[in-house]
Amino acid sequence: MIALFILIIHSIETLAYSVRLSGARVKLLASALSLFNVMVMVSRLANMMQQPFTGSLIDNAPKENTLEFVESQYRILIGSAALGTIIGLLLLPTFIAVFSRAIIHLAGERGSIPALLKKGFTFSYLRRAKKHIHLPRYTYLKDMSWRDIPIKLFCINILITAIYTIGVLSALYAALFAPERATTAVMASGLINGIATILLIVFIDPKISILADDVINKKGNYVTLKSASIMMVTSRLLGTLLAQVLFIPGAKYIAWFTQFLM
Repeated sequence: MIALFILIIHSIETLAYSVRLSGARVKLLASALSLFNVMVMVSRLANMMQQPFTGSLIDNAPKENTLEFVESQYRILIGSAALGTIIGLLLLPTFIAVFSRAIIHLAGERGSIPALLKKGFTFSYLRRAKKHIHLPRYTYLKDMSWRDIPIKLFCINILITAIYTIGVLSALYAALFAPERATTAVMASGLINGIATILLIVFIDPKISILADDVINKKGNYVTLKSASIMMVTSRLLGTLLAQVLFIPGAKYIAWFTQFLM
């Protein structure tokens, strides 16, 4: 259940990239950002909620080989994050189409998210949404150019995603390395994820938003925005894979750092 929870979190985080694409597509970027903020808020809140569930794995771990047991469980959870990102990537074309219609309806509802949700979850609208379900095809990618990809931004997003993925897990695992400072280590997760969130807001979100603005103002083209968005999603996937490498070193660093907070 915890793995499924984390899978859903990272699927939502990945699908959030499709909102700006949808907004640029229907020329309603401001309305799209309202929907984007709702999705991000839900995913970030869900990421905070995972802490007591993942912490319970330590409480219920066997007394013998506790470190090995918890590490194996947490690596499965990190793997779920990667799987959730892959699912989000595969569903990207579907949700671009669905969100395009949702943004138009949001504008028609004068910005009321509750009214949009009430209408969107009716049987008739769900049945209509089924028509837009399709997996990525080669034709969807053929116009993309690697020259449109900001390499520095791509690498930064990999690192930020890795930190965000293991923030809670490494902090909890650090409590096993330094049991006398366990509470301090656990509370560090909020700081780590907070810093990762700030880095996302400062370095990643503005760049993609500017590309979307350029599309609407006819200073850029939709293919460039799509290329950048898909490569940012790809960098998210690589970030979840890098998280497997950084998990233990991150926990050891947190355990070491907590001694300066005492």
